[in-house]
Amino acid sequence: MWKYYPELLERPVPRYTSYPTAADFHDEIGADDLEQALADVRLCDDISLYVHIPYCEQICWYCGCNTGKANRTQRLAAYMDALFSEIDLVSRKLGKRGRVTRIAFGGGSPNALCADDFSKLLGRLSTAFRCDQPILSIELDPRGFTSEWRDLIHATEIRNVSLGVQSFDPAVQAAIGRVQPLDMVVDMVTDLRAAEVSSLNFDLMYGLPGQTEAILAETLQQTVRLLPERIALFGYAHIPTLIPRQRRIDDTCLPDGRQRFDMAAFGYDFLTKAGYQSIGFDHFALPDDPLGRAGTDAMVRRNFQGFTDDQSNILIGLGASAISEFPDRIIQNQKNTGRYRNSLANGQLPASAGIRRSHDNQIHGAIIEQILANGEADLSPLGDAQSYAAMLTSFINRGLVEIVGQKLKLDASARPYARSIAAVFDEFRGQTSGMFSRAV
Repeated sequence: MWKYYPELLERPVPRYTSYPTAADFHDEIGADDLEQALADVRLCDDISLYVHIPYCEQICWYCGCNTGKANRTQRLAAYMDALFSEIDLVSRKLGKRGRVTRIAFGGGSPNALCADDFSKLLGRLSTAFRCDQPILSIELDPRGFTSEWRDLIHATEIRNVSLGVQSFDPAVQAAIGRVQPLDMVVDMVTDLRAAEVSSLNFDLMYGLPGQTEAILAETLQQTVRLLPERIALFGYAHIPTLIPRQRRIDDTCLPDGRQRFDMAAFGYDFLTKAGYQSIGFDHFALPDDPLGRAGTDAMVRRNFQGFTDDQSNILIGLGASAISEFPDRIIQNQKNTGRYRNSLANGQLPASAGIRRSHDNQIHGAIIEQILANGEADLSPLGDAQSYAAMLTSFINRGLVEIVGQKLKLDASARPYARSIAAVFDEFRGQTSGMFSRAV
């Protein structure tokens, strides 16, 4: 069982879906940087695409994603026109260099689109880029799932699907503005299995308003009965100063730090006993799933979608707020959909922020990723690994980490402290004022 050291969890830290993090981006990076990065892609490079649909039929109060309500047909049509323009523009800049081996669709909710529009989007991507039978992944909202979407998933051979579930408890659902009965999710899972989805993920949360360990236990029990291949158990990040919609959540009903820690520990214990392999600090996978196999082989990576078995070092983001990642730079598109559309209407790539990654940045980023994804890291690129021992004293003295030669190793009990340990190697913390979430 994990031991609770609140003093090690006091400092909010990034989730490190990239390094440097989005808090370190600046507006001196733009379209020219993206154009050069695309020109530098080589013919043999594997490329992953991420396509952002910033709309949902209903807006959940807890959500920190860049999304708005899909309540006007004209709004969606204008966005799709711009997205198609971006696909064409990026593909012209890229040429036929690189092989697209994965395409992930997120948001928002991609199924805020009608199935026919999504089919056209997938067709446009397939013809614009050099696609090599890519693995297709999509996030879906059960509240907007239709028989047309079921048939589309089967026809397009989308085999990786992630469902936003969060909690099955009706009171907790009402408290976060996401009401979806258990039967709705059960029926959707049945439809997805009939459509031959072979890797199903449930996004769950702890630390929600009114949630207790018993309530979390019931959600986990219902989840395991449905047997998704993957489960992400996130800690709810309550940052209403940055995410205004969270002001609708009664923060007096939120679990405290110790309760959150106990929920995370309970979730880990429950899911591992149920046969799931722990991946990183908040993901779980069945051993035969590709993510589970990556965990066994210490090949887990971390990107903007979380922990993944994707080994590509090039991620091209398409859509408003989407982020592209290259070995030497990270570039984000315009967040505002109006400015995003205007850039494309003028024939310009919609990049508006980002950061260049120095050689030192890349070294530190690799170490942070290794810590979070695989529980150990090679510190030899830093020179003298022992020089970091003083910075890690609080963790070393509690038996959470050790430095053996040039290697940092995390104890199994260090999982809830992984982000805090990784932050020791973050060159930017203290230089930026970004607000982050609790480590657990």
